[in-house]
Amino acid sequence: MHIIEKTGSNGEHIFHLFVRPKDEHSEAWEGPRSGIEGAYEVFGADNAGDFDHFQSLLEPIMRRADVVFTDISSKPDTFKQMLIGMLSKLKGEKKLFDKPQPLKPKMHVLRSFKSFAEVTNMRSAGRISGRAFNETMERRWKSEADLWAFLEYQFRMGGCEKSAYVPVVGGGDNALRIHYTKNDKLLKDGDLVLVDAGGSYGGYVTDITRTWPVNGKFSDAQKDLYEAVLGVQRKCVGLCREDAKMSLDQLHRIAEEELLAGLRSLGFNISSRDLTGTLFPHHLGHYVGIDVHDCGNYGRTLPLKVGQCVTIEPGIYVPRDNKYPLHFQGIGIRIEDSVCIDDTSPIVLSANAAKEVADIEALAAEE
Repeated sequence: MHIIEKTGSNGEHIFHLFVRPKDEHSEAWEGPRSGIEGAYEVFGADNAGDFDHFQSLLEPIMRRADVVFTDISSKPDTFKQMLIGMLSKLKGEKKLFDKPQPLKPKMHVLRSFKSFAEVTNMRSAGRISGRAFNETMERRWKSEADLWAFLEYQFRMGGCEKSAYVPVVGGGDNALRIHYTKNDKLLKDGDLVLVDAGGSYGGYVTDITRTWPVNGKFSDAQKDLYEAVLGVQRKCVGLCREDAKMSLDQLHRIAEEELLAGLRSLGFNISSRDLTGTLFPHHLGHYVGIDVHDCGNYGRTLPLKVGQCVTIEPGIYVPRDNKYPLHFQGIGIRIEDSVCIDDTSPIVLSANAAKEVADIEALAAEE
């Protein structure tokens, strides 16, 4: 358990860390613990103590405070009960303790802006993951499960600790399901496969989606629809810079307008309701960082600023419905990059992953 205690107006603070102490018997079964000494040496705590004595150690810290920020509802019940009891005990001494302030909104504002070191880790995650995608595109796969296993192997062999999340590997009609994660069907010659995946490096993740032909060659209809989505994705990625003064919601509206125009030019007789209700039912992007859907409390209405990292992921999912052109039915396409905002240009973290039609087909030809 950690506590940050503010001690001055210029950011001065004390980092308190309460841990389980070293225990030879427990460590023989569960593995080594850092212990109190490790709290100082490994984690850089200013003050460390035994978690079993947490309640008695916490009370003097809280007596020095003017306000408490915590998300009580997210803590285990025993901790929640202890904290509520302590707040009740101190209520008469400090009226500000009547209602602790929520911590999550404060943390999400801080987390939404990445330091140079954080962006460096995200670049590594994106570079390794992008190369893994390319290695996967080079091969012909018989099943979603085999593709998934190889991609995760490439993440780990490239240097990522793990997959950032359970991936989507959807062949054919499975690509129409936005969060399809069964990943257990056969892949068919002539279909597309949509893969939404990424690796985690140094505690930071990347989020990438690529869609490519199972047999390595786009059909005319697949290529036309793919190019329509890619054009929108390129435009929105290009606007991921501070001087564009765009929010994620504004970029989403641009994507909707561009996709609607692109589909109509391909012969879709559709309204904006068809687009938002069926063909493009999800948002264009979200923040990304420590988590794949990061900083949810920050919101999508504020203009993007230097240091923020987001995804840009337009998609088109055409069901087997005769209101849509027959040759496009059953095709699902999404193209997604993780992007950091800079002053005048985007930093595309997943630029290594091929997404141009010619590049994807060239990779397939190398098998």
